[in-house]
Amino acid sequence: MTGTRETGQARHGQQTQQARQSHEAHQARQTWHEELRARGYRVTPQRQLVLEAVTRLGHATPEDICAEVQETARGVNISTVYRTLELLEQLGMVTHTHLGHGAPTYHLASEADHVHLVCRGCGEITEISPDLVGPLVTTLDKELGFETDVQHLTIFGRCRTCRP
Repeated sequence: MTGTRETGQARHGQQTQQARQSHEAHQARQTWHEELRARGYRVTPQRQLVLEAVTRLGHATPEDICAEVQETARGVNISTVYRTLELLEQLGMVTHTHLGHGAPTYHLASEADHVHLVCRGCGEITEISPDLVGPLVTTLDKELGFETDVQHLTIFGRCRTCRP
């Protein structure tokens, strides 16, 4: 009997979490719709699908986003994804960063600012608070008059696992 109750409680907890995630996704869609309409843009299925893909994938290349969108809408091509990402970035809804020599990766602009650490060994991407590089940013500004765009800051190196 206890096992059944625990299983039921676990299932209820999982259902509660799924309901919360569904509610948060619905609120995000409402916000996107309001932002687009307030700026005179229509909420097209393609824009909706691209925003949902960016949300689900986190840091993703346009190709990753296109593949995710095509799971729902096969007719959406890569040029549509690029145009949509460009518009959404102009509107301040998404932002991009360069995590290597390939295509930029996109994520929601509403996410907190963060710096990317990219391991050259395994490719792992770690997000850290801009506060950790604050002294460097301050020094660059004071000594060189260089204002750092922390949203685009990526530091390459080797993670603990890949270091010799």
